[in-house]
Amino acid sequence: MEGVPAAPGPVKHDWPLYEVFVRGKRGLNHVHVGSLHAADDQMALHHARDLYTRRNEGVSIWVVRASDITASSPDEKDPFFAPSGDKVYRHPTFYDIPEEVPHI
Repeated sequence: MEGVPAAPGPVKHDWPLYEVFVRGKRGLNHVHVGSLHAADDQMALHHARDLYTRRNEGVSIWVVRASDITASSPDEKDPFFAPSGDKVYRHPTFYDIPEEVPHI
């Protein structure tokens, strides 16, 4: 029809991808729970809270832009971690963990 604007198509946002990590209990590690797109860090935190902690299971949330993560390749595991093999003092066999310590 003349004079009537066409219906807009789907809106495409070029929002960055964020990786979401949630800590379920105090003293435990943050665990990767998923990814989401958001316009900024605060929006990512709010969306992560709404998506991944709906039943109050989280005590802390981390959101990290996927573009800011640098990771080693599993294919390079042996050469990448080989330098730590000769540092036996770093192995957990040299440490006694007290029974009253629930998590390390």
